[in-house]
Amino acid sequence: MGVPLSRLASLATGVGRMNRGDKATYIGHEFEACKDFASLHYRLPIEKGYVVDWDAQKAIWDGVFSDQVFNIDTTEASILITEPYFNLPNIQEVYDQFVFEEYEFQSYYRCSPAALIPYGTLFSQPTLSLPECMIVVDSGFSFTHVVPIMEELVSFRQWNMMDETHIMNHVKETCCLVSANFKLDLEVCRADPKRNSIIREYILPDLSRNKQGRVRKPDDIVSDEDQVLAMNNERFVVPELIFRPDDIGLEQAGLPETIAHCISLLPEDLQGMFWSNIGLIGGNTKFPGFRQRLQQELRALAPVEWEVAIYEADDPITEAYKSAYEFASRPGFTQQVITRAEYAESGSNASRRKFPSWQTQEIEKDKGKQREDDRPQASSRTRSKVASGSTSVRNRR
Repeated sequence: MGVPLSRLASLATGVGRMNRGDKATYIGHEFEACKDFASLHYRLPIEKGYVVDWDAQKAIWDGVFSDQVFNIDTTEASILITEPYFNLPNIQEVYDQFVFEEYEFQSYYRCSPAALIPYGTLFSQPTLSLPECMIVVDSGFSFTHVVPIMEELVSFRQWNMMDETHIMNHVKETCCLVSANFKLDLEVCRADPKRNSIIREYILPDLSRNKQGRVRKPDDIVSDEDQVLAMNNERFVVPELIFRPDDIGLEQAGLPETIAHCISLLPEDLQGMFWSNIGLIGGNTKFPGFRQRLQQELRALAPVEWEVAIYEADDPITEAYKSAYEFASRPGFTQQVITRAEYAESGSNASRRKFPSWQTQEIEKDKGKQREDDRPQASSRTRSKVASGSTSVRNRR
């Protein structure tokens, strides 16, 4: 949309309505004005990675495009939108309709977040060119994906995160960490539950005095009116599910095993390059100790002759946006987009022909016979790459 990086902003992607008082409604960027999150009914337009409430999503986009945020004249702009991995075709069609029929953008491009990472700086090194093979670990609010990138993209969906309220999500983001030795840390917490090196206290919001929730610091004075939540083994047990989902009965591989399995499905002569180029994006990768734990477990799974190197972004939450900005700034970007005229002529078939497809051969078989012009246009080589990996991992769920 032409919004410079200097104006980069992280906005809430939800709609909230007060259950008491003035029953005010807060949409997206308006959440900063909310003072009472305890009485807030919080609704997310996106569940498990997919848009399920288009009315709420439109209200959020209306705010983003308005003069209160970016002041965008959509009829004179082009837009780049990231979509979920394995996005459903009917949801993709609604994206197309909103972009061209509701907002009347001149053109747009749609892809997954991982597809943009090669255009950013995550894998940049001063004396080396961009690696030809890389693994992107995208671990966020709803999903964690492991995405190998070579000439095309392959994605494996791994697991869902549980539903969280606004306040508890803030507790998780400010208190949690990834344990380097889960059993040892668990014993430390059990030996002295009230006093140990792990325990932290989170002071819950006091909305009557407009005080936000926060982690208690050594010099914080706690009054009798303050409610304090003690975070002991909870600090590392919650992120542990990313590495050990079977701890809560999920019959799924943990992140290190998924990465190793993903690489094992790729061409054998290139596997060493993938092991040495693993990048982290998404909010979960900000947990303290995440990279160190992943490095430790991947080293045990990788062949001894291959190096395991993990790259971290300065801000893993905005890395995809920054990469998208670089991609959209390139002269060739205009050749990649779908224009309003193309959509008017062919509808969503224009998007299917031009945007990369994540459909596997197995999914295509399940759909039955389709018209040739409805099928994603991809080379047979690309289709075989996609099908060679995703089926195995998806069957392991």
